[in-house]
Amino acid sequence: MNPTGSRARRPLPRIVDDHAPRKRFGQNFLADPHYVARIVAAVDPQPGERVVEIGPGLAALTGGLIARAGHIDAIEIDRDLAARLRERFGERELTLHEGDALTFDFGALGSNLRVVGNLPYNISSPLLFHLASHAAHLSDLTVMLQKEVVDRMTAAPGTAEYGRLTVMLQAVFSIERLFTVPPGAFRPAPKVDSAVARLVPLRARAPAIADRGLFARVVAAAFSQRRKTLRNALAAICDTDALRAAGIDPGARGETLAVADFVRLANALAVDPAAAPGRRP
Repeated sequence: MNPTGSRARRPLPRIVDDHAPRKRFGQNFLADPHYVARIVAAVDPQPGERVVEIGPGLAALTGGLIARAGHIDAIEIDRDLAARLRERFGERELTLHEGDALTFDFGALGSNLRVVGNLPYNISSPLLFHLASHAAHLSDLTVMLQKEVVDRMTAAPGTAEYGRLTVMLQAVFSIERLFTVPPGAFRPAPKVDSAVARLVPLRARAPAIADRGLFARVVAAAFSQRRKTLRNALAAICDTDALRAAGIDPGARGETLAVADFVRLANALAVDPAAAPGRRP
């Protein structure tokens, strides 16, 4: 309450290009032409390629992508922005899919998709996992995320940034940080730096994972409490003997294991379910 006893008013959202950014959609619009040009150049879409933009918003990237590719698909959850996009671009330039990228069936668009987007920070991890599940249909991803997320995506074992997101994505993609983007490049400006990353599916180079559900469960448990040793963190999934049989030190912590170590352990448990208490009949 303020001194007069009336309820304090919330500040009105800042208007960007006649649109009030919606916090629930994580809307921070890229507005700096320099970084727009850098991202479009990094993607370098060619005519005939199937380009898919996630969250085109106020179309900062959209126009440049269409100029190079001729036509793109885009997924937009905000109805107001979707209407504006339809007014600005014709069907020969843009096929707009109005909905949530978290549930969108990317496979329905075909194969060799080139996905581009300024991803909302509030759903970045689940959206990356969703995209990873469609990796067979992707040619590459060029995405802008919170810099901290990109640090985690590209981390090496034994570092503070290395974790569940790292392992799950590096088992599917080759990941490269391209460049950072300062808060001032956005409207409204976020409180953190951003970074652009390129993810390319490993395809034939990807590790062979026998049971992806079990692999995900092992990785999640290993990082659920980082201070725990694997002996304790994975107690509900496998016993100490199973860890040793897979060549894993039970006294180690999850952040010390490489992606290949997690794959080897999960595959060993998939072959011998009796070693995994949670998988016994």
